[in-house]
Amino acid sequence: MRVLVTEDDENLRLAVDASLRGAGFAVDTAGDLPAADEALAVNAYDCAVFDRVLPAGDALEYVAARRRAGWHVPVLFLTGRSAPDERVRGLAWGDDYLGKPFATPELVVRVRSLCRRGGPRPAPVLRHAGIELDPGRYEVRRAGRPLSLTTKEFEVLRLLLAAGGEPVPRARLIAAAWDEVVPPATNVLDVLIAQLRRKLGPPPVLHTVRGVGHLLR
Repeated sequence: MRVLVTEDDENLRLAVDASLRGAGFAVDTAGDLPAADEALAVNAYDCAVFDRVLPAGDALEYVAARRRAGWHVPVLFLTGRSAPDERVRGLAWGDDYLGKPFATPELVVRVRSLCRRGGPRPAPVLRHAGIELDPGRYEVRRAGRPLSLTTKEFEVLRLLLAAGGEPVPRARLIAAAWDEVVPPATNVLDVLIAQLRRKLGPPPVLHTVRGVGHLLR
């Protein structure tokens, strides 16, 4: 079962991450709503955990907007806002509401319950700049032409597609494709980008933004 945890407090985020991983969950974390949006665009989750108050705004409003657009992943809100009216607002758009401070064993039980309720959902097909990537079928096409990519090339391309034309930092691309620790200054990403450009073919669509990262356009 895969869970997304969005929490801007780094210590709490790490603690929740460790507790859920220790209970057997696959966990992705985000520190703000833009990062959560990016993760949700490329991955299928059985449950999402959101802190209510985040740097980019109230996660409740973010979830409400997604619900109106047809998003159905079960949501657990974490918050210090425990007044009855706040709980009612949270449960109107989320599926569970846990006040801070909380015991991590209770969090794990609640997340497991929500995951069982939601069931697996397919990751969305990503399309941008004439490229189509289907995470469920592990297929990539450009202008209808199928491409054969390595696992790392697939993960880097998936992150670039999810960015919708915005540049993705080198460090984020490396973290997405390499499980092992890779120094940011290494050239492994440059080699992979060169291979990916060759496989994508003309006209050029994968570009480098010096000092920032890479993008598709």
